[in-house]
Amino acid sequence: MRGIYGSTFRRITLTDPNRMGLLGQGSVLTVTSYAHRTAPTLRGKWIMQNLLGAPPPPPPPNVPALEAATVSGTPTVRELLEEHRKNPICASCHARMDQYGFALENFDAIGRWRNVDQTGTPIDPSAALPDGSRFEGIAGLREYLLRDRSQFAGALTERLMTYALGRGVESYDQPALRRILREAKGADYRWSALISGIASSTPFQMRRTEQP
Repeated sequence: MRGIYGSTFRRITLTDPNRMGLLGQGSVLTVTSYAHRTAPTLRGKWIMQNLLGAPPPPPPPNVPALEAATVSGTPTVRELLEEHRKNPICASCHARMDQYGFALENFDAIGRWRNVDQTGTPIDPSAALPDGSRFEGIAGLREYLLRDRSQFAGALTERLMTYALGRGVESYDQPALRRILREAKGADYRWSALISGIASSTPFQMRRTEQP
């Protein structure tokens, strides 16, 4: 941010809509890329796991790595992944996972905005999910994710509960999570409603402490 110095937190106003929220942060975009190229699959997996609470299953063993698309005339990352999805075993997960990542392809491997990729090919940020949903670029992806706020709220609540309990969320915690979400919905899923719900929940108040 130009003109922002020092370690003090302060409120700023973003004018670039592509940088708003988690999806526009360089930290997220970099950690979901490889050192030499973007990785739509990793970015899509991050969205499914952390924002939608629906992580894909682990990949099968011995999956070959994609070739690097770095010079003019070589296939783009999108084309390489399209070839990869021709394998029915791979397509079941990649058909959805890759699409979320394609919408973020305007960001390079360290989160800089770009209009062409390493091969000089114009970026195509369009995406089409198996259910017929379509969106384009980060703005379209953000709008798509906000259509069902309850799914994101559920994923967020599970992460908060994991932090609060100091352990993973188990099947017997699900009734408490559902109650928290039902009550938070009436408060428009405000942050304070989620935290209050967790603090007053049975798993949090009855959690066990290891004896010294």
